[in-house]
Amino acid sequence: MKKLTFAVIGCGRIAQRHAEHIHNKGILVAVCDVVKEKADKLAGQYHAKAYYSPEEMLAAEKDIDVISICSPNGLHAQHAIQSLQAGFHVLCEKPMAISVQDCGRMIQAAEQSNKRLFAIKQNRYNPPVAAVKKAVDEGRLGRIFSIQLSCFWNRNADYYKEWKGTKKMDGGTLFTQFSHFIDLVYWIVGDVRKAQAYFGNFAHQDTIEFEDTGVVILEFYNGAMGTINYTVNSYQQNMEGSLTIFGEKGTVKIGGQYLNELEYQKIDGYVIENLPEGNRPNNYGTYVGSMSNHDKVYDNLIEVLQHNATITTSSFDGLKTVEIIDKIYSSR
Repeated sequence: MKKLTFAVIGCGRIAQRHAEHIHNKGILVAVCDVVKEKADKLAGQYHAKAYYSPEEMLAAEKDIDVISICSPNGLHAQHAIQSLQAGFHVLCEKPMAISVQDCGRMIQAAEQSNKRLFAIKQNRYNPPVAAVKKAVDEGRLGRIFSIQLSCFWNRNADYYKEWKGTKKMDGGTLFTQFSHFIDLVYWIVGDVRKAQAYFGNFAHQDTIEFEDTGVVILEFYNGAMGTINYTVNSYQQNMEGSLTIFGEKGTVKIGGQYLNELEYQKIDGYVIENLPEGNRPNNYGTYVGSMSNHDKVYDNLIEVLQHNATITTSSFDGLKTVEIIDKIYSSR
């Protein structure tokens, strides 16, 4: 079967990851960035054509199947809607947008264009995450009572360059650093009814326009309750990304730095075992990010578009993540 063709809007760090997987699984036809040097460099690596405005690329390229949106958070909605209205399927990096309204506009554009809008949720593919999700869905833990999400990372001044750290283009720590963690809470435990949060900016007053630390209390629609403790002030390096679930028939903790290790389990009559080794986290030189499962996201996208498979990273899930973050930020 003919390989799918792709273009990338935004040629920053995460675009390198996308380009690599596109090259392995499809054909990278074009890339676009307003910074000419970035576009030229990525295009040269993969023999693609470089463009310096999305409008120019979308008008010129008609034989592309999918546009991968890797631009700053605050531009995701604009670039996704432009691409959908131009007749292309879209794969959007996290967060899908930084406002609930923009997520709705993106979904509406996909419906009106009769095109698919995929959202990046790569941490769902972490082996311990997938195993715990399966156990919860099968009722192995019984009713979920409460959860504790811990996100303890380091982001220093060197990280916050260009658009990062700005309210308009970054949006906040929960959007850029921890939206994948919020997604997993929603995916495994359920939707959030209420949130109450407290925020502080302790070490980045001269660097970012929002919080570097937050403490959140959650109430879920299913009656469960939970807390989130997060910071980017872990001294010099990332410390932990963990989710602990307390249910009537079991307790589990997914830990490690990136929700990549099953650290604890005690489940009535059931043991999670023989977990495969997961992919390595995204490495950006002086710091590392979430687990690198973008290959599995692209595998699913290709299966959906070529074989009518079930989508695992839907725009609805992208919207729900932004809705929960919005509830948290609006509670201040």
